[in-house]
Amino acid sequence: MVVPTMNLGLPDGRSLDVFLAGPETGTPLLFHIGTPGAGAPFAPFVNALAERGLRYVSFSRPGYGSSTRRPGRRVVDVVEDSAAVLDAIGAERCHVIGWSGGGPHALACTARLPERVISAATIGGVAPYPAEGLDWMAGMGAENVEEFGAALAGADELSTFMEREAPALRVVTPEQVADAFGDLIDDVDRGSLTGAFAEWTADLFHEALRIGYWGWFDDDMAFTKPWGFELDEIRVPVFIWQGGHDRMVPFAHGEWLAAHLPGAGPRLFEEHGHLSLAVDSIPRIVDELLTAGR
Repeated sequence: MVVPTMNLGLPDGRSLDVFLAGPETGTPLLFHIGTPGAGAPFAPFVNALAERGLRYVSFSRPGYGSSTRRPGRRVVDVVEDSAAVLDAIGAERCHVIGWSGGGPHALACTARLPERVISAATIGGVAPYPAEGLDWMAGMGAENVEEFGAALAGADELSTFMEREAPALRVVTPEQVADAFGDLIDDVDRGSLTGAFAEWTADLFHEALRIGYWGWFDDDMAFTKPWGFELDEIRVPVFIWQGGHDRMVPFAHGEWLAAHLPGAGPRLFEEHGHLSLAVDSIPRIVDELLTAGR
């Protein structure tokens, strides 16, 4: 069972589930989790950060877990919540990572909190929709094509999709989680979904969807609308990590982001997938963030 470190009250009356792990005196690394997901830490990630003097900091976006829903939220709205979390733990500056659906949210913080973000990375991060020159859904697994097609069709279509899909993920077991991804993974990513990582992935789904699917719904709607900031606002060092076997967020998204982010460092690996890249590369990603920050 996943238990947040604290439930943070916000000035507008909402609250956020916040997760903290690692050395309290360490520089925070703000981790924006994927979609659907909660902010719960994965022990090997926390250990990699702690070995480098970093503290894991994350929160469940509005509508996930017990975090109060914020209907109609945009990607950029995560900046206000991120700043509130950093303020609550007394952190002036941080590094940022965004995985999958967390990617756009990490970029939002990088764009709008340049005085606080030291360096940032996305791992299998989603590109904006629409993006000139990018066939946005090309290469996605069938489930994501259906999901984002529903989001583009409107709230009613997406609600119907969520009503059908969320109940199974809410109770999925670690043994079932690879099959639950269906066409969204190939053998590269399937090979990562074992042991502790499979357990953590199932726990994320359980916690994220514990009360309802609205966080997932609002993420999808936000991805298919203007994000609320421009990529050319970003001046902080950013690295774009992407795998060639990624069927959730296709390789072309990483290529597009690397080409359109000023000064971005492309880290494009044909041999990796959406999951394997993060499982295998967190220490390297963090080392690069620390080097860039210096």
